[in-house]
Amino acid sequence: MKTVRWGILGTGKIARAFAEALKETPDAVLAGVASRRLDGAQAFAREFGAAAAYGDYQALADAADVDLIYIATPHPMHAENALMALNAGKGVVCEKAFTVNRREAGQVVALARRRRLFLMEAMWTRFMPSLAEVRRIIASGEIGPVQLVTADFGFAASFGPEHRVFNPALGGGALLDLGIYPLSIAAALLGPVAAVSAQAELGPTGVDVQTGFTLRHEGGGLSVCSCSLLARTPCELTVSGPLGHVRMNTQFHRTQSVSVVLADGSSRTVDTPFIGNGYAHEAIEAQRCFSAGLIESPGMTHDETLALMGVMDTIRAQIGLRYGADAD
Repeated sequence: MKTVRWGILGTGKIARAFAEALKETPDAVLAGVASRRLDGAQAFAREFGAAAAYGDYQALADAADVDLIYIATPHPMHAENALMALNAGKGVVCEKAFTVNRREAGQVVALARRRRLFLMEAMWTRFMPSLAEVRRIIASGEIGPVQLVTADFGFAASFGPEHRVFNPALGGGALLDLGIYPLSIAAALLGPVAAVSAQAELGPTGVDVQTGFTLRHEGGGLSVCSCSLLARTPCELTVSGPLGHVRMNTQFHRTQSVSVVLADGSSRTVDTPFIGNGYAHEAIEAQRCFSAGLIESPGMTHDETLALMGVMDTIRAQIGLRYGADAD
C-alpha cells in the first residue's frame, strides 16, 4: 500500500484524537490541517507534525499533496465541508453524525458517487476488534439467533448552553452526538431498521438532553437504545439470543473486552485490545478502500449511512426536534 496523505479539517477534540491515531496508522502521513484561524492550524501542525497549516478550509481542499480529508467540524458544517472536499477531488472521511439530516447526506453521497470518490462516515466503532469478535460469536451460533440488542450511551454534560452539545445552531443534542453510536451498532448487528418509536426530554435550549428509542429490524429482532446528556450510564451493549448473551463491556464503543454468558451458567471474557486510542482502525480501513479504488467501505456503506440518517430524522420528528437545516 502506498502512503496515504491525510488532511484534517478542524482542530477540536475529535481532530486531535484522529491526528494522534494517525501516528500509529501504517502508511499514513498528516499532510495538512486547516482551521478558521491560521495560528490555530499552525499550533496543531506543530503538535502533531503536520506538513502544512492552512487558515482556510478551501485551501486544504485544494492542496495538491492531500489524498483524504478527515472532517472534524461541528455537525451543521459537515455537508458543506464534505461537498467542498469532494468538489476539489479529495476522498472524505466525515465525522458522525454524518450530516444534520437525510437530505444533506443524500447530497454528499450523490456527489461522491458521481465523481467516483471515496466517502465514509467516521463511525470508528464499526472497525474496532470488539465488534468483529461479537460478530464472530454470533456467526458461531453460540448464543443462537440474535433476538434483542440493548445499548446505552450517556454522560452528565456540565457545559454551558452555548457549548456544542446544547447549542441547536451547532446541531446539539444527545441523539446526534451520542445516540448514533447504539443506533449504528444495533443496525450493524440486526440489519436495517423497519420501524422506530422514540421518547425524549428536551432541555432549556430546545435540544434533546436524553432520548430513548426502540427499533424493529427488517430481518426480525428488536433493539432498545438510549442516550443521555444528564446521566452517566453504564455505556454497555448486550446482544441476546435464546442460548445466552454477549456483552460489549463498559464504554462499548471502545471496549477492550467482551463477555459471553450462556444459558447453562458458563461464562467467559474475551480480550479485544485495539491500537492506540482506537481511531487507527477506521483510518486503516479508509486507506485500504482508497488504495483499492473503492468509493465506499463495505463496513460502513453509503446506503447504511443514508438509512441511519433517515432513522434519526424520524426520531427527531417524533420528539419534536428541528434544526435550521431542516427548513431548507
